[in-house]
Amino acid sequence: MSVLGWEKDENVAVITMTNGENRQNPVFVKEMLNVLEEIEKDTSVSAVIITSNDKKSWSQGLDLDWIMERKKENDLQAIKDFLYGINSVFKRILLYPMPVIAAINGHAAAGGAILTCSCDFRFMRSDKGFFFFPEVDIGVPFLPGMIALVKRAVPYYKFNEMLLSGKRYFAPEMEEHYIIQKACENEDALMKETLAFAKTFNKKRGTFGETKKRLHKEIIEVIDKEDPLFIEPLFIMA
Repeated sequence: MSVLGWEKDENVAVITMTNGENRQNPVFVKEMLNVLEEIEKDTSVSAVIITSNDKKSWSQGLDLDWIMERKKENDLQAIKDFLYGINSVFKRILLYPMPVIAAINGHAAAGGAILTCSCDFRFMRSDKGFFFFPEVDIGVPFLPGMIALVKRAVPYYKFNEMLLSGKRYFAPEMEEHYIIQKACENEDALMKETLAFAKTFNKKRGTFGETKKRLHKEIIEVIDKEDPLFIEPLFIMA
């Protein structure tokens, strides 16, 4: 069963996550990378939106049940492979040669919130959904690359509060601190605003991709060079 799919609205590709809480596991990694590859091959697309069809969640992050099951089976390599895989998703979106926009229509927590930060822009509905990092409460420290990713999207003073408190945030506060482009009244308004914004883009992919590559060079270096120091010994849980 597929966990996401995509369709076109004029020049915009809309990726819809379809697996409830949209937890990130190897299936999620494989399908997201495949869909991004498919979309890039369609030369009529000039922007991408990522959203969810769940009534409650955009994405609630890593599939901890899957990780704990692999740990129980002592299949540590599978966990390592997955962590490198989700990093590949973050990097793919970060360097994608066209704008990627998160339409946050439900809870964006932990790795889900990090996924929004790998996107170029974020819109969020005001009437439902929290944005938060619960890692400090569940004993899962951020990898260095995750910290670098979030710091590009969240002002440091706010990220410090988010990271160390685990506090939940609604869309209006997110807009106030320029973490999202706009807090939208409801889901219909969210998709209308996000699509309208996405359709304003028609940039040359080569220039857009190279610009992002240069802009995010330091983040990629952190992911590639520093994260393995924590992934290989599986120092991902306190």
